[in-house]
Amino acid sequence: MPTAVRDVDAQRPPPDLAGLHGYDSALVLVRWGGVPVGKLTLPVYADRVDGAVLRQGILDVAAEAIWRLSLNDYLGWNDADPGPVPTATVAVCTRDRPDDLERCLAALHKLPNEGQELLVIDSASRGEATRCVVDQYPRVRYVREERPGLDVARNRALREANRDVVAFTDDDAAPDAGWLGSLLRNFGDPRTLCVTGLTMPIELDTAAQEWFERTNGFGRGFARVSYDGLRHDSFLVARVGAGVNMALRKNVLQRVGPFDEALDAGTPTHSGGDHDMFTRILAHGYRIIYDPSGLVWHRHRRDWEAVRQALYGYGVGVYAHLTGHLLRREVRAPVIALGWLGTQIPQLAHSLLRRRGSIPLDLLFAELRGCAAGPGAYIASRRALSRQSSAPGSS
Repeated sequence: MPTAVRDVDAQRPPPDLAGLHGYDSALVLVRWGGVPVGKLTLPVYADRVDGAVLRQGILDVAAEAIWRLSLNDYLGWNDADPGPVPTATVAVCTRDRPDDLERCLAALHKLPNEGQELLVIDSASRGEATRCVVDQYPRVRYVREERPGLDVARNRALREANRDVVAFTDDDAAPDAGWLGSLLRNFGDPRTLCVTGLTMPIELDTAAQEWFERTNGFGRGFARVSYDGLRHDSFLVARVGAGVNMALRKNVLQRVGPFDEALDAGTPTHSGGDHDMFTRILAHGYRIIYDPSGLVWHRHRRDWEAVRQALYGYGVGVYAHLTGHLLRREVRAPVIALGWLGTQIPQLAHSLLRRRGSIPLDLLFAELRGCAAGPGAYIASRRALSRQSSAPGSS
């Protein structure tokens, strides 16, 4: 049965959660004064979650975070680094998903207007539907990129942006009203090149969406974390964040270099572009901040085959990303690859033994097949880029 997704502020909790007909459980995002502080899953009985059960659940998962926020507020403390708040371009890279894009742009127009630029990079869509959606929003600037590929579009956004920071979100996401301001307040330290935030599911109405959230959800916890390249292993970036919810200084192009255009959607590698950028930022000695108050809601894939293909793509992307670093003579890349595989083998054993709660075998096998395909996919993608750059008329 599906899981309802609800958003509750613990300062003003409802008497109960009603109107949950057809749901077995409810995933509740808990906030305190608008700040996400925890999440919990509660059973649904008679189409509702009892208020006492809800309030106790909130205390169980968020009491410490609520106490910390209350204390910080009383003492006037602020987690963010002191310094000026930069200006921002919000960029959405999209291809042939007009319905998702329309929901995303509607959410972006609800952000407080603090002078941000709104930019859509159309990554070689095959029709005019993307442009037609953008035309409904006069504040949004439309840029057509003829070369497909998500990292190609991200690089185009960084070049086109007229602000200090480029905040990226995906077309299948809907940023929360406080998203942009929460990310930007973390750029006080000039060594901070990237800030990421919390991503929650918009809905969990199908088994495919529930398993995606369990196995590859984008949430990274409810504590602000600083990843400093002078101390943190640059390859351990799985907890850093995801490309659906990340902001980069525009000058990352000069300090670190562009996104690797052989990686991510629209190429044989399927994914990996965000993690590759995180790795290079840390390897160059800069900082990445994860701040859960920068909240985005994401529409997970609804059907099982789409989730299976997504997990295959994630496997390809991880090993493609590592292959790229190996070709650049990063000798630790194979060790990291084997270590990552070591986390998958126990999961596979649990699934083969049909242990309770184990991941469905077809999803695990899809990811493992992707891992095996990753090195060859990266080499094929690099060759394709080389052919493009040497073709007549290429710039």
